[in-house]
Amino acid sequence: MPRDTNPSGDIWGGWLLAQMDLAGEVAARQRARRRVVTVGIEAMEFHRPVKVGDVVSFYSEVVRVGRTSLTVQIIAVAMSEVTGMRTRVTQGRFSFVALDEDGQPTPIAPNHK
Repeated sequence: MPRDTNPSGDIWGGWLLAQMDLAGEVAARQRARRRVVTVGIEAMEFHRPVKVGDVVSFYSEVVRVGRTSLTVQIIAVAMSEVTGMRTRVTQGRFSFVALDEDGQPTPIAPNHK
């Protein structure tokens, strides 16, 4: 949306970062099967600007599970409103910690398939 743009008319990087955090939290919560919180961003790269009108999709994958923490790789892809082309625009690795009912770090259960 236009309110999410910087002075150059590109989507503000902070908006993309917030959406990536949401996408990563969903993947981490599904794997941990409980509440998780973001504790850090290990890496973040902006590859291309996102224009107003582009459709942005976020893809997340849990790439590491520790005792109480998870690392999630998140990729954002924008589809141009003008050309229909899809382009990777950002990617990052976010860290999350699983919390118990009292808000304290808690072990993550093994992944049973």
